[in-house]
Amino acid sequence: MTSPPPPLPPRPEPPSRPVAALDPESWATVLAPRLAHFAGVARSEHVTRAAHEMRMPQSTLSRSLARLEEDLGVALFARRGRTLALTPAGRTFLAGVERALGEVERAADEVRADADPAAGKVAFGFLHTLGPETVPGLLRAFRADHPGVRFSLVQNYGEAMLERLRAGGLDLCLTSPVPQETGLVACRVDEQRLHLVVPDDHPLAPRRRVRLAEAAGETFVTLEPGYGLRRITDDLCAEAGFRPRIAFEGEEAETLRGLVAAGLGVALLPPPAVPRPGVVELGITAPRAVREIGLAWREGAPDTAPVAAFKRFLLGRRGRLLPRGEG
Repeated sequence: MTSPPPPLPPRPEPPSRPVAALDPESWATVLAPRLAHFAGVARSEHVTRAAHEMRMPQSTLSRSLARLEEDLGVALFARRGRTLALTPAGRTFLAGVERALGEVERAADEVRADADPAAGKVAFGFLHTLGPETVPGLLRAFRADHPGVRFSLVQNYGEAMLERLRAGGLDLCLTSPVPQETGLVACRVDEQRLHLVVPDDHPLAPRRRVRLAEAAGETFVTLEPGYGLRRITDDLCAEAGFRPRIAFEGEEAETLRGLVAAGLGVALLPPPAVPRPGVVELGITAPRAVREIGLAWREGAPDTAPVAAFKRFLLGRRGRLLPRGEG
């Protein structure tokens, strides 16, 4: 009976490298090329097998691991003949390495997808009032030819969206009024009629159309200052020769319709996606009561392929962007 071979002498710890010898900001640069090598060996627990899987010479992989341990100043593997086992430090390091490599993989997938007009993502902003019907219809029509494109959708009032657009958080946005400012490109893509919305028991309710001046003595409910529709309301009332007496200010058009239905005032609003009980929508004969819908993007910002495709799609629907009945 042969006696077992004597145990291998413990592998000396790699010499510590003084931390001062490396610029702290250079750790990622120093370690990054070796992280995939380390993860591959950790998974297979065998240098030869890992080298074969990664299609590189074993000697190159061994040198990469040795240099990694030298740079870190710790042993990542315990050698057991031809196999390797992670040390406690190695297990801790592997968890971070796998997270980092996963993030790199996801980022690479994302940028490669963005270069493909059939895939990638578009960050798209739009007004709340365009959300119930207009935007879902647009996305359905666009994705018929671009089913792989994903969207990050943001609903907000105009100025908040433009602020996000300026900061690079949006690729495109539909807003009103059409912005005219340095650093942004915007063009009119459609217009939307505004109605005078009154309670169904209001003296004007039996009418189909009115002049806005006929509402000069009414109490109005409006959006808060800073909203594009509020600015349009103030401007139209001024053009009609009066300043609106405002009782309530809100943040959402359908809430204002609810206030009108409750008899708390009248409002200038775009058509609803679904008719609201308790109110009557009156056309306005004078002044011309419309709001322009504009498409905006950052001047000089490079478009990914899906953003360019969606921009072309929206610009190609000028004058017919809104569903019939809303324009």
